[in-house]
Amino acid sequence: MEKRQSLREPMDMPDPFFPIKVHHTRFQERGHVLFPHHWHPHLEFIYVVEGEAMIECGSTPIHVHAGELVVVNSNELHYGVSLSDSLYYYALIADTSLLYSQAVDATETKFIAPMTRNRLLLKNEIGHNERAEACILAIVAELQHKEFGYELAVKSELYRLLALLMRGYVGTVLSQDAYAERIKNITRFDPVFKYIESHYQDELSVDLLADMAGLSRFHFSRLFKELCGRSVVEYITTTRLGRADELLRQGTLSVSEVAAATGFNDVYYFSRTFKKHKHVSPSSLRKN
Repeated sequence: MEKRQSLREPMDMPDPFFPIKVHHTRFQERGHVLFPHHWHPHLEFIYVVEGEAMIECGSTPIHVHAGELVVVNSNELHYGVSLSDSLYYYALIADTSLLYSQAVDATETKFIAPMTRNRLLLKNEIGHNERAEACILAIVAELQHKEFGYELAVKSELYRLLALLMRGYVGTVLSQDAYAERIKNITRFDPVFKYIESHYQDELSVDLLADMAGLSRFHFSRLFKELCGRSVVEYITTTRLGRADELLRQGTLSVSEVAAATGFNDVYYFSRTFKKHKHVSPSSLRKN
């Protein structure tokens, strides 16, 4: 039996006893998908070093420039795409269990535990903040060089970063019921997102997807847009264009073949839509 896959990203840590890591990521193509819609129970900090990107957190798209920071809360659906020809960013991913102490104290009960349980949510868009930037860069450097005592330095900088964010960037404090509803919706839509990812080339109706989630068409469409910030049709189109982008870069299929392989019945409509979203024509991308 095929194992059911999920948008919940498995998050392996280099050191399970010190669960924090950083990805150094560079893209040279405008419109390239940085990561598809997914979520994980870890806290993530995305800091753009060079270029521009669009990071979508929940239903909110955020235009991020060099020197700016975005926070992705635990269990928050997120997605990213490059907006420049040269993008370089750090993705710092931390398990907040790293900050628990042996004895329960005020730090844990007031801040760490509510954050871990998604009761306390930080604002996603931090923007340019020199003190937050200094914390991120210090953690990146410590994890890169791993000099003696780097664990102490990383934890101290992470505490410093969270204190800074708690003082000026708390977005929402959820009730227990609101938190339960948030998790229920993410779980309910998991098979829907996964089905779209694996059947993007097929005819996909809203009614079919709504049935998978056990919801009416109206309720499904409303919740879908709340979760990912776009309509069902817009999401399917974005998924198809992302796959088309990959196929065009491989250069083994013609533009019309790529259109057919990604669910577009009209090659002219495909070309117009691709250029509108990716800012380059399919034929130019394939040629280059």
